Amino acid sequence: MQFPQAATPSKVLIRIAVVIGAALLLVVLWPFYPVPTGSRGVVTQFGKIVGIEGEGLAVLPPWQKLSNFSIRAEKADIENAEGSTSDTQPVKVSMTVRYSIATDRVSEVFEKYSHDGNLSSYVQTATQEIFKAVTAKYSAPDLIAQRAKVSSDINAALREKLSLYGAQVINIDMRNFAFSDSYMHAINDKVTQEQLRLAAENKLKTVEAEQKQKVAIAEAEASARKAQADGEAYANLTIAKAQAEALRVQNAALAQNKDVLELRRIEVEKTKAERWNGALPTSIYAGAPIPFLNVGK
Repeated sequence: MQFPQAATPSKVLIRIAVVIGAALLLVVLWPFYPVPTGSRGVVTQFGKIVGIEGEGLAVLPPWQKLSNFSIRAEKADIENAEGSTSDTQPVKVSMTVRYSIATDRVSEVFEKYSHDGNLSSYVQTATQEIFKAVTAKYSAPDLIAQRAKVSSDINAALREKLSLYGAQVINIDMRNFAFSDSYMHAINDKVTQEQLRLAAENKLKTVEAEQKQKVAIAEAEASARKAQADGEAYANLTIAKAQAEALRVQNAALAQNKDVLELRRIEVEKTKAERWNGALPTSIYAGAPIPFLNVGK
């Protein structure tokens, strides 16, 4: 009976080396592809898209290729986009458009427009076209006065346009409009004239207000004086009426009682006699009373 011979150490080492070599060869021929954050891995096989890999590590067979495609926010700078207003004033503006590729349209964009997710050239061209179309709807003064609405119109039109390329607009940074030097001088002159007009109106309003205040004060003072005079006149009239009424009552009382009247006359004559110093008047006028003394009593 024969027993199998045990493998020698050298044969074991050879087998291990073969296994390791095969594994290394497999790694080389069957590569790993990293897909960074903010990207998608577009898998192609003989030039045709066969799949989309998410972020992480992708393992593909040697006959397939993976291309990293950015879905991060990108920006496109548009310098001096040109347009013309409805009143034929040339205008320029610089803008920055931030956008990103819609994740569900990565394959379409990769196949038609960009292999890395950069659509700057498409965005710049679309923005130029839209700026011309939008500015043509506004006059130059309205373009300045309605800047927010103009920006909103450009934003809406650009969203619709870029959606054709699989992109979505994040925001638009639009700088100030630039008109021709002659038009800017005309605007500055108009602004200056308007400021002078407003200043004159404000000064006129101030003068009118001061005049109204003076008139109001004068009217108030006149009303106060009239009220005071009316009060004094009323008081004097009331006193005069009271005095007249008192005199009337007194005269009526005297007229009804002649004895009281005679008594008053006697009292007056008595008072005069008590005050007489005994000297006779040096001059007596016609009709003047001559005092006499009753010496027998």
